[in-house]
Amino acid sequence: MKKITGFLMLALATVGTLLTACDDDLDIKQAYAFHLETMPVQTRITRGETAEIRCELRRAGRYDEARYTIRYFQPDGKGELRMDDGTVFLPNARYPITREVFRLYYTSASSDQQTIDIYVEDNFGQCEQLSFRFNNENKEEMK
Repeated sequence: MKKITGFLMLALATVGTLLTACDDDLDIKQAYAFHLETMPVQTRITRGETAEIRCELRRAGRYDEARYTIRYFQPDGKGELRMDDGTVFLPNARYPITREVFRLYYTSASSDQQTIDIYVEDNFGQCEQLSFRFNNENKEEMK
């Protein structure tokens, strides 16, 4: 009887340990760090001139359901920002990023100093901000 009781106690302890050690919820990481890498961008621009901003979305990890958007705000000056597919951005409107390598084009509509702030966000609430400043380059001053 002592053998059976000891065996039952051992079996119950083993089953209890196994049941508490198992967790049905898998810990799947969804939100990975990211940043928007750009090539150097010109800082001098004249009214009507377009500056190219070459971008690459660098992600620290992959999750199939991760979605990224881009938006911009222009605190100084006046101009237009568009995506390489021709989409003209409206200030503070979100646009999906469908490729990891893309280009933005900023066209100056001002003879003053200009600043654009670009925000890239994922669907998990992470955000990165980049700022670009352009100084007016008057062609008469270059002569």
